[in-house]
Amino acid sequence: MSTHQPTISIIIPVLNEEKYIFDVLFAISNKSGTDRIKEILVVDGGSTDFSVTNAQKYGATVINSGKGRAAQMNLGAANATGDILYFIHVDTLPPKDFDSAILNEIDQGFEVGCFQMRFNSNSPFLKFFSWCTRINHQICRGGDQSLFITSKLFQQLKGFNESYVIYEDNEFIRRVYKLKPFKIISAAVTTSARRYEERGMVKLQYHFGMIHLKYYLGHSPSELYRYYQKNLQ
Repeated sequence: MSTHQPTISIIIPVLNEEKYIFDVLFAISNKSGTDRIKEILVVDGGSTDFSVTNAQKYGATVINSGKGRAAQMNLGAANATGDILYFIHVDTLPPKDFDSAILNEIDQGFEVGCFQMRFNSNSPFLKFFSWCTRINHQICRGGDQSLFITSKLFQQLKGFNESYVIYEDNEFIRRVYKLKPFKIISAAVTTSARRYEERGMVKLQYHFGMIHLKYYLGHSPSELYRYYQKNLQ
């Protein structure tokens, strides 16, 4: 009797990312090492550029959603048919054989985890924060590291909290850490440093640190978003 081999559904939330969606889909097709990727779901939050056209051109299934990354990722998960959900941001590129690495950890009994991360930048400042992603503590986690999780565990956790317009990844991962062992795969995804280059590296990291702190001090999702709007939008 043949045993069931787990499959992966890749979920990518987008909003006006016509260039980056092409890059990430190319990387996924170029760097996968198995035939176990069941589908690639691009969840579009109402793009007005060529994001949807480019996603379809590259063979992804596009799901139309309301705006908001938590809502988009939840909708992607609700439509996914794979045993494992792999959430990746549009400006993050997976490492070679990323799917084999995820399946290997699932085989080892891990239900959730991420990759280490590096920026596409030579900045020593950003290299330090990249180095921190190897530390297995929830303060070192973030959505740019991508996230794999079994569909079953995702449902058990009731998905992302849609009250969070920002910080939705961190809030979700905090709940994961309370429930299950979290695996960090030693290979690294590569994420764009564009936000840091546009807004100033120290400034952006300072404000992200303040958002972390406000969350830990019990500020509400709307207060976190107001701070983000005031300082980073």
